[in-house]
Amino acid sequence: MNNFELAAKCKAIALHYKTLYVLGGIGFPLTKSMKERCMQQYSYNAKRRKMIEAASADTFGFDCVGLIKSGCFWGWNGDVNAIYGGAKYASNGVPDIGADYMITLCKNVSTDFRKIEIGEAEWKKGHIGVYIGGGLAVECTPAWANKVQITAVKNIGTRKGYESRTWTKHGKLPWTTYLPPGDIDYDGSVTAADARLALRTAVGSEKLTDAQKLAADTDNDGQITAADARNILRGSVGKERI
Repeated sequence: MNNFELAAKCKAIALHYKTLYVLGGIGFPLTKSMKERCMQQYSYNAKRRKMIEAASADTFGFDCVGLIKSGCFWGWNGDVNAIYGGAKYASNGVPDIGADYMITLCKNVSTDFRKIEIGEAEWKKGHIGVYIGGGLAVECTPAWANKVQITAVKNIGTRKGYESRTWTKHGKLPWTTYLPPGDIDYDGSVTAADARLALRTAVGSEKLTDAQKLAADTDNDGQITAADARNILRGSVGKERI
């Protein structure tokens, strides 16, 4: 999984699935038996009994690190008939670990958010999320909407319409391939071929995946335009840093 695919997966969960913050949640559907199990396992969940019991069976329970390890790496696919929503526990070489340990496994960890890349983990003590570009992150938190949600990275700046969180540091997850912005075809470099894909998309001749759109949207305006194609082309010949 590359960084754009990781970010797109997190964004899709936030936008297209019913979720609820449940401590220890790894994307399991909140069936009656699973609700009882998670409340028995953690006193924190038991204190939120009324909220958990009110959730429909097609709601998926996640916590912050569960969103990343299960939602992204263990194969979660939103299957309401599977015990973990389609995920295979501790699969693909990704262990069942907590947020504070996950950040220690990340590479190029930094407190400087000016050069954060799409798909990097963002961390503060006891909590973790994923940067999706444009000054935004996806996190699962009991704060605000009490679910998997898109929030602004306050280290970069606030965004109208989004709650904001200040993170402590960020780093590259070890199970992810990090590609440069503009690398729409995922070949590891930014070339004229990527610029051509962006231009064809801008005029409606090409359809990109959601992950490819994150790679192509170099100016973070939420659209793929001729300006993105120009940025990518200039980046491919070293005239601009994307």
